[in-house]
Amino acid sequence: MDGKRPTIASLHGMVAAAHPLAAQAGAKLLATGGNAFDAAAATAAALSVVEPSVSGLAGIGMATCYVAAAKRVRTLDFATRVPAEFPAGRFSRREELYRGPLACGPPGCLAGWCELVTTHGRKRLHDIFAPAIALARDGHMLIDDPGARMREAVQALQDLPYFEDWRSAYLGQTAGAPGPGTVMRQPNLARTLEIIADEGPDHFYRGVLGRKIIAHVQELGGCLTLQDMAAVSPVWLDPLVADYRGLQVHTPPPPGEGFQFLLTLRVLDGFDLPAMPPDGADQLDTVWRAIRLIAGLRIGQNRPGPAALARILSDPLVEAMRARVRDPRPLHIPADPGAEPVPACEHATSFSVVDRDGNAVCVTQSLGGPFGCGVVVPGTGICLNNVLSWGEVDTSGPNPLVPGADLVLPLAPSITTQAGRPVVLLGAPGRYGSSQTQLQTLVQHLDVGLPIQDAIEAPRARLSDGRRVQAEGRILASTLETLRGRGHDVEVAPDWSILVGGTQGIAIDPQTGVASGGADPRREGYVAIP
Repeated sequence: MDGKRPTIASLHGMVAAAHPLAAQAGAKLLATGGNAFDAAAATAAALSVVEPSVSGLAGIGMATCYVAAAKRVRTLDFATRVPAEFPAGRFSRREELYRGPLACGPPGCLAGWCELVTTHGRKRLHDIFAPAIALARDGHMLIDDPGARMREAVQALQDLPYFEDWRSAYLGQTAGAPGPGTVMRQPNLARTLEIIADEGPDHFYRGVLGRKIIAHVQELGGCLTLQDMAAVSPVWLDPLVADYRGLQVHTPPPPGEGFQFLLTLRVLDGFDLPAMPPDGADQLDTVWRAIRLIAGLRIGQNRPGPAALARILSDPLVEAMRARVRDPRPLHIPADPGAEPVPACEHATSFSVVDRDGNAVCVTQSLGGPFGCGVVVPGTGICLNNVLSWGEVDTSGPNPLVPGADLVLPLAPSITTQAGRPVVLLGAPGRYGSSQTQLQTLVQHLDVGLPIQDAIEAPRARLSDGRRVQAEGRILASTLETLRGRGHDVEVAPDWSILVGGTQGIAIDPQTGVASGGADPRREGYVAIP
């Protein structure tokens, strides 16, 4: 194997997720008669147990789905709105909203998982949550990335007044920071999931648990209300679609910012990337310039209405962008909408699921930042999100924190189809880097011709404001030097850097129907089959 991961392939379904135990939870649903929608919800719930820093009942997310019975792609928005009583204008910096109860938006994940199952699934919530309940009750050993995130969280949260609630939920009687071999048990979360499985999501959004969440948030000074909780309702939407190399790439429409991903692909469709040496200066220069150019456009127009969106994806604008990519003059353009409150890294997770019937689901979900706002509701195991920190405190900005408004979110789970059937599922976390890194993986798969696992393992880069590029060190030094000469301020990142996301994906052979999984070694990515 030359040190590489083996290819995992199946005709009977597959899950590619950021943690082995979560992938196995989804595969168990597939093995016991569930379909891709059931398995997606089970995977998502298990992720809330095994990677609680970025996943949870109180998070937000989006999904892109292929419904085999209807032969159509749909997207599900289970993101959030700004609370109706949010104190707009109180804050002067986004950093002020990074921790604490005022950073919390209405939870969307539980509603989204249940909507997937109710609308297109086969199983009961008891079956969906059973793997997550067992993991939470019995415990699991912390492995590399989740363990590191736990240790980082102890340092980040230990001086906050609600730290003991957090420590009790995740560390129990463990003193200090968790070390190698630590087994994390979450009995309160197990009980919460058991009750929701019995009573349904209304227990969380309108019932006893919802009232407990709101009482705790308001006691700490937050603005979330029962009305905000009761108003949570996932929305099915038609996807945005763009052609690329004769295929059709689908991703959620606004308030998702996946149009950046699609527009960049449309621009690159005018270049003969397959003829360029892989990871060579010409290929990377073209891809990086397209990424930077379209990121800048997205920052200025991140909330387009239907007419503006049609113009953004129109042939004239695409041709103008291609001309600017061909222009050798350096580009000095923002790629992120202002400074991050914390160092840019992964604050989300993405996973993909297919079943033997042809259904396919790609989900990206998040708590906003590591362990969200840091507030855990005592006795429940629920950590609240901080997705309001993704908005702008300047109410005249393009993503303003205005009561009742949708938040524009950089989520772009994707399904690529050929002749109307899925051939690639691909998603990536990484906040405003997700559309960048997801695109680079798709280029490696479709243009370079790498199998999905190799495409995910291929070196990537993260672009930020100005001309800055952080490129993994596996790219040849001579190539990076050439790219510096073309106007890219290249910094060499570690060979395997979390800055470029943890991408999970599935490729499906349109002739044989065989699914091949790809899991990112930059995290604990894993592919499981029933």
